[in-house]
Amino acid sequence: MPRKFTYRGYTVEELQSMPMDEFIKILPSRQRRSLLRGLPNRQKKFLEKLRRARRALKKGKKIIVRTHNRDSIITPEMIGLTVAVHNGIEFIEFTITPNHIGHYLGEFAPTRKKVVHGNPGIGATKSSQYVPLK
Repeated sequence: MPRKFTYRGYTVEELQSMPMDEFIKILPSRQRRSLLRGLPNRQKKFLEKLRRARRALKKGKKIIVRTHNRDSIITPEMIGLTVAVHNGIEFIEFTITPNHIGHYLGEFAPTRKKVVHGNPGIGATKSSQYVPLK
C-alpha cells in the first residue's frame, strides 16, 4: 500500500478544502509573512489564469500557464496544473504535484547552468605550445 502524501499532517484533500487563512497558518514563516502581506496585482492575475486553466482542465483541455512570477508561492489549488516559469532565457514547464506545496515557483526553474569545460587544446596554455604533435 503506497504512503499517502501529507503536508504538515494534512492530506491533499484536506488542504484543498481548507480556507486560505488556515492554510497560511501552517506554512513556513517566510511564505506565511509573504502571503499575510497580501498579493500584488501580478500574482492576482496569475491566480486568475490558473483558475481558468483549472476550469479548462475539467472540460478536457490542457492549458499551460506561462508566467514570470518566480516569487509566487505554490498553494494546494495549483496541484495538477502545468506551469511554465521564465528563467531569464526560456520558459521551463513543470506539473505541480503535492510535493511542491509551500515552495516558490522560481525554485523549479533554475536561472544558472552548470559550467562544463572541455579538454584543453593545443595553445590553451603557454607550456602546451611546445608539446610535439602526434
